[in-house]
Amino acid sequence: MKLQMPMWGQLKISDLIENESLEIGDGYRAKNSEMASVGLPFARAGNINNGFDFEDADFLSEKSVAQVGDKISQPDDAVITTKGTFGRVAYVRPNTPRFVYSPQLCYWRVRNSSVIQPRFVYYWLQGPDFLSQAFQVKSSTDMADYTSLTDQRRMVITAPDVENQKKIAAILSAYDELIENNQRRIALLEKMAEEIYREWFVRMRFPGYEKVKKIKGVPSGWEVRPLSGFASEIKRGVKKRNLSDDEKYLGLEHIPRRSISIKEWATANTVDSDKLLFQERDILFGKIRPYLHKVVLAHFSGACSSDTIVLRPKENFYEGYLLFTVFSDTFIELATVASKGTKMPRADWGFLKKLELAVPDAKLLKMFQTKFEILFSQIVNLLRANEVLTASRDLLLPRLISGKLSVEQLNIRFPPGMEESAHVN
Repeated sequence: MKLQMPMWGQLKISDLIENESLEIGDGYRAKNSEMASVGLPFARAGNINNGFDFEDADFLSEKSVAQVGDKISQPDDAVITTKGTFGRVAYVRPNTPRFVYSPQLCYWRVRNSSVIQPRFVYYWLQGPDFLSQAFQVKSSTDMADYTSLTDQRRMVITAPDVENQKKIAAILSAYDELIENNQRRIALLEKMAEEIYREWFVRMRFPGYEKVKKIKGVPSGWEVRPLSGFASEIKRGVKKRNLSDDEKYLGLEHIPRRSISIKEWATANTVDSDKLLFQERDILFGKIRPYLHKVVLAHFSGACSSDTIVLRPKENFYEGYLLFTVFSDTFIELATVASKGTKMPRADWGFLKKLELAVPDAKLLKMFQTKFEILFSQIVNLLRANEVLTASRDLLLPRLISGKLSVEQLNIRFPPGMEESAHVN
């Protein structure tokens, strides 16, 4: 049976699979004994969120990798979480490191791009048509809802002809390219700020260091003080009933690893317990499993998980110094060693606030804060630009994917990331 795609029409997923135009697969069911310190990342739901983060991923041994077959990522796979966490999506790009799918993930792999385009599938998985069908056919266990392979194969995809699929994907990809470019710029600015901190306060090569004498290894003018001497823990509890539904809420899952910038959040209508309040420019330190290295500087006010340590500098000029001190690997290691609990170890502020540090004089701290302020203001501008881009893309996506917004008469210039796949037929 040869599939013919009309201008806009419906295709059964089962037909696409039967005609080898599409493959839908789930992950490899690995045993604990197959995990190793080297090999390919074993991707779970936590490693997927509009991209891939394998920093805390387990690895599947080389011996086991040989047995997983098609359950290894390929460029242009559209990936979706279908168990436990449902609906996170990502797209495997040519430069994405190869990884092995776990059973928490499903991949949609286009085999015939003259019928259906990979990037269109990726955006369709984020649209209302897929989500509506998923919730209609989803299965359930005693643990959680999930959407099985059988469920997904029962779905129908509504799509235009291939040329218009490319146009829709190109429009949405253009937004994603801008967002990703801004994210790369944010990462560079963060590294610049951190490197200045390390140069001045770790390597002790601050401006004029050659002329400063050291007394017992501490530069003259610096003072050994406990962390509590220049930082306060803020505990402003708030009842769930007192939070407005649209209040920004930052759960530990929203705090990125090894990044000082907040890039995602939820709203208070999603919470089911009392929380803490924080202000713009407070430092938020993820208390649970401190080795996860979750430390950010807030660029807005809101509510956060009670498993967050909210820190505020006692003077504004301590801000950048305090941020990168608690962000440092040394501090994270100390917080981890001193954490309480076994299954869910929590950082102990009572211990951490007593740590003694060599604190620079106010003049040097103000110099550093001035430099940090310039870099962080650029980071905030990029974060807010991404908010606007994301909101615009999210408004366009359902209208484009459903055909409510026509692209037939548009002369689309494909973004760089799409140029090669756009001409594959």
